[in-house]
Amino acid sequence: MSNDAVWVRGVTGIQLHHVTDLQDARRFLGNAVMALNAAHTRTGDVRFSGLAEQLKDMITEAGSLEDEARARMRGLHSTDPERFVRCREGEEPWPDELQAGFVPRHTCRDKCLYHDHEVLDGILQCTCGRPPCRACAIAGAP
Repeated sequence: MSNDAVWVRGVTGIQLHHVTDLQDARRFLGNAVMALNAAHTRTGDVRFSGLAEQLKDMITEAGSLEDEARARMRGLHSTDPERFVRCREGEEPWPDELQAGFVPRHTCRDKCLYHDHEVLDGILQCTCGRPPCRACAIAGAP
């Protein structure tokens, strides 16, 4: 397994679990199959349809990996809901992801549901009074 840095899709307010990356992989593989089938239809070249068939097996395998990752994430949610929230909030890494080099998620630009988005029910989740962002203190401002 490589420890190289990877691009991580940012979503304001949560730290995504890698199940999202596996969903993307499966979707991209499906798109590749459709494109190869379209190329086969236009050209009649069986190499395109053969490659599409190989990718179908990869889609199945990626789906299995996604199911396993989702089960681990749900297991954490049911056995340790407080840790699940800490992981989702980016305060600590997901237990089945690399721990080394983890930096807490930058929260300094998060928006408050109540004050910034005028969601009246969001008053109970107001984030305006949070202490300064831990990630900025550790790694510097983004």
